[in-house]
Formats: sequence, structure tokens, C-alpha cells
Amino acid sequence: MTWLRKPWVGPLAFVVVAFVAFSLPPYLTGDRASARVQSDWGPHYPFLLVHVFCASIAIVTCVVQIWPWFRGRFPAWHRRIGRVYVWAGVLPAGLSGLVIGWMTPFGPVAMVSDVMLAVLWLVFTWLAWRAARTRQFRDHRKWMIRSFALTVSIITNRIWGVVAFLLLADRVPEAQLPNTIAGIATWTGWVVPLLISQWWLERKPARRRAAVEQRETVPA
Repeated sequence: MTWLRKPWVGPLAFVVVAFVAFSLPPYLTGDRASARVQSDWGPHYPFLLVHVFCASIAIVTCVVQIWPWFRGRFPAWHRRIGRVYVWAGVLPAGLSGLVIGWMTPFGPVAMVSDVMLAVLWLVFTWLAWRAARTRQFRDHRKWMIRSFALTVSIITNRIWGVVAFLLLADRVPEAQLPNTIAGIATWTGWVVPLLISQWWLERKPARRRAAVEQRETVPA
């Protein structure tokens, strides 16, 4: 089948589904004590619920949106799911992320990172949507790749958090450990995927690079 030529689709979908299946259940009960992030700020929990549910919509629909086979085979559904990604996923998740990022219990380093992530996520997604509306599909693809990188950064955030814990658990005082790990994980969680996505956009495919080198070696 054609879509199997993109070997990253299956593993990516599996990781995303597994992550949502693991992350979402504690928030389905409505029990504040079961939330994985606790805060003394009263309205934190309702904003956290909005963020978790809508970010789950965003990350699932985003996998479908970047699937080349689906995008080419079902363009009408690509547009419909794109609207869900923007209006039911990124917009409410990004706005609620701004609030809970500003009120994070993990210190100023994590706060700055969370706010920047939410702002860039909203801006990149809006630019992708605007480019699609004006039929500038090349720009739409570029901004959507950046938006996707920030959408899945929550997964890499968790990975970096585990790495930071393993490296720092015996070196940082226990009282400072949560904020230290959160500061490292929040920044690396979205900055690294965004840098990789930018490299991907700016790279020269092997065939194109070979053609350019061939032209450069042809004598005038």
C-alpha cells in the first residue's frame, strides 16, 4: 500500500495513541487530587482540564493531518480535520496553556518556557491556517510542520523529564529537584523538536543536492 512508503506514520500514531491513553484517564474522573499537576491557585484545575482535553484532540488530529497518503487521498477530510485541529484543539489548548503556564507551580524558568510555547503554538497554527485559506500551500506546509513540532513536544517533554531526573536526582537538593527538572524538560521539550523541524524544512533532499552539484561541475 502507498502509505506504507512512509515508515514513520505507524510508529508515530502508536506513540501518540499510547501517550493519550496514558495521560488522559486521570482527568476523566473530575477529581482534582488525581491531576498529575497540582497547584494552589483555585482556577488552575478547570484550565488544566481544558488544556488536557483539547491538546489531546490536537495531537491526535495532527497525526492524521501530516499523513501524506490520507492528505492526498481525502483532501476534503483533510480540510475538515484541519478545522478541528485549529478550533477544537490548538486554540483552546493554547489559550488555556497560556494561563496555566503563567501560573505554573514549577518556578519562573518553567513559566517563561510554557508561556513562550503557548504563544508560538498559537501563532504558528494561525499562520498555517491563514496560508491554507489564501491557498499558499507551500507556506501552509512549513507552518504546519512547525505547529506539529510544538504539538508533539509534550511527549518529548516527558522524555527529557525522565532523563533530567536520572541525571540530577542525586546531585540536586530534594526541595529544588521538581523545579529544576521542570525547567530543563519544558525548554528542551519544545526547543529541540522545533530546531529539528526547522532543519527538516531547510535541508536539501539528496536528489536535489546531487542535481545542483552536477550543474556546478559542468564547465561553462
